[in-house]
Amino acid sequence: MQLHEKLKVMRLCKSWSQEEMAEKLGYSANGYAKIERGETDIKVEKLSNIADVLGIDLQQLLGLNEKNIFNIIDHSSQGSNNIYLTETQCVHELEKFRLLLQERDKEIGYLKQEIEHLKELITLYKE
Repeated sequence: MQLHEKLKVMRLCKSWSQEEMAEKLGYSANGYAKIERGETDIKVEKLSNIADVLGIDLQQLLGLNEKNIFNIIDHSSQGSNNIYLTETQCVHELEKFRLLLQERDKEIGYLKQEIEHLKELITLYKE
């Protein structure tokens, strides 16, 4: 993920609009939008300010420590929760999702076999 894309994701995790982020930074909304679109070069000083506003250090923003952030939206009355995971935890979560997808694919295969079997039975009953 490129830096400008990461900035957008992190801003969205905070549920801030581009205008709110720009205001927090003291930038124009248009100026900040250009940063998120990757249309402008960002000096380290600006990146440091952005990291401060996001509540992370510059190293995290640049991805040097390979941490990942997941924003889980719960549509119940509790709202949304930000969950911060280490790389190891992310690998574990991805493995769980991969296994769930494998199980889903097995179930789909089984159901397709059942459909074919039922089609054969229908054909036999028709004869």
